[in-house]
Amino acid sequence: MRTKAVVGGVGMTRFGKQMDRGLKDLGGEAVHAAAADAGIGLDDIQAAFVGNCAAGTVTGQESIRGQVILDPLGIGRIPIVNVENACASGSTAFYLACAMVTAGIHDTVLALGVEKLSHPDKTVSFAAFAGAVDIEEVQALLAGLAAQVGDAGGSGTGGAGKGRSMFMDIYASAARMHMAKWGTTAEQFAAVAAKNSYHGSLNPRAQFREALSVEDVMQSPMIVPPLTRPMCSPIGDGGAAVIVVSEAKAAALGISRPVRVLSSVLHSGWNHTPGEAGTVELCSKEAYEEAGTGPGDLDVVELHDASAPAEVMMYEALGLCEPGEGGKLAESGDTRLGGRIPVNTSGGLLRKGHPVGATGTAQIVELTEQLRGSSGDRQVNGARIALAQNGGGKKGNDAAAMCVTILQS
Repeated sequence: MRTKAVVGGVGMTRFGKQMDRGLKDLGGEAVHAAAADAGIGLDDIQAAFVGNCAAGTVTGQESIRGQVILDPLGIGRIPIVNVENACASGSTAFYLACAMVTAGIHDTVLALGVEKLSHPDKTVSFAAFAGAVDIEEVQALLAGLAAQVGDAGGSGTGGAGKGRSMFMDIYASAARMHMAKWGTTAEQFAAVAAKNSYHGSLNPRAQFREALSVEDVMQSPMIVPPLTRPMCSPIGDGGAAVIVVSEAKAAALGISRPVRVLSSVLHSGWNHTPGEAGTVELCSKEAYEEAGTGPGDLDVVELHDASAPAEVMMYEALGLCEPGEGGKLAESGDTRLGGRIPVNTSGGLLRKGHPVGATGTAQIVELTEQLRGSSGDRQVNGARIALAQNGGGKKGNDAAAMCVTILQS
């Protein structure tokens, strides 16, 4: 979708385990911050799309999550649409907000992503991820993953869905295949985690602020081979909100440095043949074409590093390097602040955190601040064009949902 949308304002909470806070509190903080940033009142919002993935499992709130979350803010009457699309829920909410503005239906729309994943019983949190695959196939999937982990010398952490998210086993399986095919090393995956830890150390809203070396990452406890703990995104809570406005509304608000949405593309996964391009390649190809840009034009990228190997593979899928060269790019320093194409300056999902429904909108927050030049110690000098990639769920041999957005200052 080639849009006519502008990011009018952004706001987000700190990400992390916040057992004493609920969805209303987290969402309210993010919305207030975004509205203040845009210079609007909450009563100026004409429609709202609320991304949330796991409330039904973790808190029991179903069906009317957005209405419940926004009600304490006095936001009602307007259309409130609940968006559940696995880990791409937040980016899907943003996509829909941009579509409404582009269509001329509304000129001020809220895209909110908010998630409460922390729970005293971790199996409840992990169960939220277990529902992001075809439940009629989940037992066969788990059995296959368990067999692979056994063959790879797995750690006794309780198994997928018990002591860890089953998606870490899925990522670990993909990582082992990448290593076998391209010669990628565990140290190259560790370079991603170390780089993102440095970026996260500069981000006051990140869940983890400790900078790690490659050696630190390699020596950390093994979760499932080849993934050590810092190579896996953590469970957390948080909210991130974006006010999307029309070009005319942006001018009326006096936004002096508008961040324009050049393109936003959403696709669902399918069972493609081996070697066929998947959702990431399809979304990024369309996004580049609609934006009139290419990988070489990008100044900064936020991508879905739910695991460190995922970031390596996304380098290749997004065209930041050639197939099989992702590991080398990771260890080159080119994706670090000061490098050729800084990736995950927020710390990414690995260090900023991954409250799944909020992840997509949090990427837009980070990139908007980068394009405004307001990112402080983690600012990318002269950033003008940015890309966000956010996916989620598993359908056959691909992600179930995928969104790629390109922004320009």
